[in-house]
Amino acid sequence: MKKTLILALTIVATHLALAGEWLTDLPKAQAQAKKENKLVLLDFTGSDWCGWCIKLKNEVFDTKEFKEYADKNLVLVEVDFPRKKEQSEELKKANRALQEKYQIGGYPTIIVLDGDGKQVGKAGYMQGGPLVFIKKLGEFKK
Repeated sequence: MKKTLILALTIVATHLALAGEWLTDLPKAQAQAKKENKLVLLDFTGSDWCGWCIKLKNEVFDTKEFKEYADKNLVLVEVDFPRKKEQSEELKKANRALQEKYQIGGYPTIIVLDGDGKQVGKAGYMQGGPLVFIKKLGEFKK
């Protein structure tokens, strides 16, 4: 009985850890979103220096509610512009290209795309935690 409970808890913990996994490759994310009939959420962030970005991550993206919603509805892509964290030149170039394409002027900026790559929404930090953010994302699905 104990072993079964431990196995079940391990499976749940693993699933929750994978839910809300962030990709960095937009074409791969779009292919996955199209296949799974999900939206793509692009998070333009300065993960290691932008206060509002860190606040959004802590108050929304790291929550159980958001991770459960994302697992069912979103493919997540982090488009990061860190100051201290190392990135490959290829990733830096790809992120700059996305920043120009979507005319990002500040962080955090959230761009939501359908599986075909069409922009269906734009947002930023919102007070109120994951439920307010999830409600806004739900408006983009219509």
